[in-house]
Amino acid sequence: MKRKLLFALGAFFIFTIAALAQTKVSGVVYDNANQPLPYVNVYFKGTNEGTITDENGKYYLESKNTYTDLTITFVGFAPKEVHLEKNVNYNMKVTLAEANELKEVVLYSGKTSKKNNPAIDILRKIWERRRKNGLNMFKQYEYDKYEKVEFDLNTVDSAMMKSRLFKGMEFIFDQVDTSNVTGKTYLPIFINEALSKVYGDNVASKKKEKVSANKTSGFDNNQQILAFIKDLYAQYDIYNNYLKFFDKDFVSPLSRTGINVYNYVLADSSYIENKWCYNIVFYPRRKGELTFKGNFWVNDTTFAIKKIAMSASKSANINWVKDIYIEQDFDVLNDSVFLLKRDHMMSDFALNKKETSKGVYGKRTTLFRDYVFDKKKPEEFYAADVNFNDESIYGKSDEFWDENRFESLNKDEKGVYKMLDTLKTVPKFKRMYTLVGTLSSGYYQMDHFDYGPIFSTVGYNVIEGLRLRTGGRTYFGQNDPWRIEGYTAYGFKDNQFKYGISGKWMVDKKNRIILAGGNRRDIEQIGVSLTATNDVLGRSFASSSLFSSGSNNQLTSINFSTFSAEIEPVKNLVLRTSFNYRTLKSADPQLFSLDYWLDPLDHSKGTNGFTKQYEYGFMIDYTPKRRTIGYGVERSDVDYNYARLFLNYSQGIKGIFGSDFDYQKLQFYYRQPVLVGGFGRLFTTFEAGKIFGTVPLGLMGVVPGNQSYFLIENTYNLLDYYEFVTDEYVSVHLEHNFNGRLFSRIPGLRNLNLREIIGIKGIYGNVSQKNIDLNASNLVYRSPEDIYWEYHAGVGNIFKVLRIDAAWRGNYLSMPGASKFTVKASFGFFF
Repeated sequence: MKRKLLFALGAFFIFTIAALAQTKVSGVVYDNANQPLPYVNVYFKGTNEGTITDENGKYYLESKNTYTDLTITFVGFAPKEVHLEKNVNYNMKVTLAEANELKEVVLYSGKTSKKNNPAIDILRKIWERRRKNGLNMFKQYEYDKYEKVEFDLNTVDSAMMKSRLFKGMEFIFDQVDTSNVTGKTYLPIFINEALSKVYGDNVASKKKEKVSANKTSGFDNNQQILAFIKDLYAQYDIYNNYLKFFDKDFVSPLSRTGINVYNYVLADSSYIENKWCYNIVFYPRRKGELTFKGNFWVNDTTFAIKKIAMSASKSANINWVKDIYIEQDFDVLNDSVFLLKRDHMMSDFALNKKETSKGVYGKRTTLFRDYVFDKKKPEEFYAADVNFNDESIYGKSDEFWDENRFESLNKDEKGVYKMLDTLKTVPKFKRMYTLVGTLSSGYYQMDHFDYGPIFSTVGYNVIEGLRLRTGGRTYFGQNDPWRIEGYTAYGFKDNQFKYGISGKWMVDKKNRIILAGGNRRDIEQIGVSLTATNDVLGRSFASSSLFSSGSNNQLTSINFSTFSAEIEPVKNLVLRTSFNYRTLKSADPQLFSLDYWLDPLDHSKGTNGFTKQYEYGFMIDYTPKRRTIGYGVERSDVDYNYARLFLNYSQGIKGIFGSDFDYQKLQFYYRQPVLVGGFGRLFTTFEAGKIFGTVPLGLMGVVPGNQSYFLIENTYNLLDYYEFVTDEYVSVHLEHNFNGRLFSRIPGLRNLNLREIIGIKGIYGNVSQKNIDLNASNLVYRSPEDIYWEYHAGVGNIFKVLRIDAAWRGNYLSMPGASKFTVKASFGFFF
């Protein structure tokens, strides 16, 4: 009996050791001159488990299995095998000797040739077959998907653990582990899991995903964090020419333009799961470009990718992201079809790209299984839900997840759910969380009331002098079906209180039928946008900026009331009707006049400087491919890289509530971001409008000037307020951001990660004689009949947050007081 017990204990001990066995290796690879070698292949001998050294020759490799030898290869150097003395071997120094003799395959080092290169010959075969591989081989498809997203604090060391910042929260460090990609210690702080079914129709070019379960730990009610995570969820196809990560378009190593930015080397060939495959290594031709380094295995007959591993070049022109690592594995179906089985992406977010800098890992792992093909669905099946939110998706039990997730959570992932539930009860953590949430959203949350926006608290203009504002909104969660918002402000020069209040109520969630109304009494700089807005609480930067160039005394006192109803019958298509009433008068008639003649043909009847106007409006707003979060009365955009078409019709009716004028206004706005083949992004904006009828200055179309020191979208940098007035106009803005593509080719600039921007703006407009005759203000109407235009050039990403533009006026140079040149800036946090 004792012998059996001893044998059982011994077997258990051996099994436990085997189960826990791991091999971890890190170090640097050098050449004979003791210089680090980048992009070197490092593999466990006899396996496909490996990695590639970074730009500094460093590598980290980890496996759940036990291995005793490494194989290290690099083009132009003799292969080397290194024996591992133990399971964990850190800081190993390996020196490769240059090859004395090259056999069989031509090897390349440095920049590889585009001619007579077997790797590029294989790449051309991939291009030919990329639309004939995988899911593209079938008319329809469907599959099950499991996705796991996790955020971790990384580079957790003893100094961090002892920091006063974590005093009282030391228990969180019980979850510390080591990354199998970078070898750094990390602490899980967030995890999200989702199960879904994906359907696609290649004939109709349709795709739909139905989420069946979702589970989140930690900050599940923070809109900003959820928006950030949603962007991390962005799907990509390695066969596409460009892969979008964090609003940047990286050139795919499988791109048809890849040979212009990558070096390719045929490094090896081997059987993988009974399939003969070639191994191709790729690395950037130049620093500073949005590229990757890595390798892939490709089948020799179908030229489908079997496995790919790649990481973004550390010199890539992207902010706040130190590393991006991607791994994809494909299964072989019916001996010839390669289907995605596993997709893993890891990002290292940090303030800088130093090796020792602390930051946050963002990791997404997606698993795919149970593929079904050629099962057609009706066309209406793929119609996008306008506003579907099933709360039961988020309430699945732990038992459900244990049975249905595709792979088990490790101990750290299991622990993060409990750890974060405990952490949210710690007062110190709640204070830190509130501070971060306030800075990111601009609102300070107090139970179900948000105070803010705090960044609008202080302002200044000529009429009000110093202006203080306080306000807030109701907030029960991101899916609130109603919301009330209001503010009050006081000017210390005019000694007047102003206020605004608005409310929104979603009466139908499925079609997003929303009723809204409100009233505002305030002082405004009108005419800062060509396209009208009826946002009752909207306030332009021009109305209360602390600093402005030129005179800012042409302000208007407004009393504006509105009621609207909108519906979203189709995803991202909004129809709205509104009823508005406003009164307008000059905030200071001594400085600025809105007067008009009571009878343009008989001036003896005098003037009126007080306009009363009722207006009915109808609007169509279409934003294809817009992505949002939240299902409530207000939603947050994930990003702004979507097209927008906006059509607005409004009609003023004389006599209603004492309204003064009859007229019709028609306005059209179109904005389209365009990816220009790896040379950055072009943003095009087109606006056109016309007023039918006779109206005074307060209701005219004013070409938006910019008298601030900052860049403001859709304004003209060299124009003052009211410099041009129109009742019909056509405006075009073109701005191209090269994202550092040009600077990356200039020595001395490529390491600064600057980004170049160029643009041109132009507008044509006219004023009818009837409107000129009606004008009795001290402003002489002038319209851009000869097409006013200006152009600008700028440098962005200065210190990662600053953009500076120089702008020049193209014509109307002889106008009195005309600004011919200016420099403006803007701040922002962008990847």
